[in-house]
Amino acid sequence: MAKTLTKKDIEKFKLQLETKRDSVYQNAKKTLTDNMVLDPNDLPDEMDLASSEALQSFEFRLRGREKAHLSKLNLALRKIDDGSFGTCVECDEPINKKRLEARPETQLCIRCKEDQERDEKVYS
Repeated sequence: MAKTLTKKDIEKFKLQLETKRDSVYQNAKKTLTDNMVLDPNDLPDEMDLASSEALQSFEFRLRGREKAHLSKLNLALRKIDDGSFGTCVECDEPINKKRLEARPETQLCIRCKEDQERDEKVYS
């Protein structure tokens, strides 16, 4: 059985979540300023252009994944504000503190996450 989180624990997780969120925002800003413009005149041949386009596409896919991660971070921060942080959304049991330390944005306890992964493996 997971222990109830202390106010100090909650503050620590809130800081971690805000730091992660800020990092995602910084990466998004960097992508917009550094990687958005692809000038074909700067690239000497078609291979360089294709390589740059592939790299840009990869960057955008990463940013898409970060957008989903950002949603999870924001949800966890809202849960801190409403007092439901650290509770599994599947079984309503407290999420183990060690699990939250590893991934504070998690919404599932380890048992429910393992069940979810087992189901994904069966249906994929």
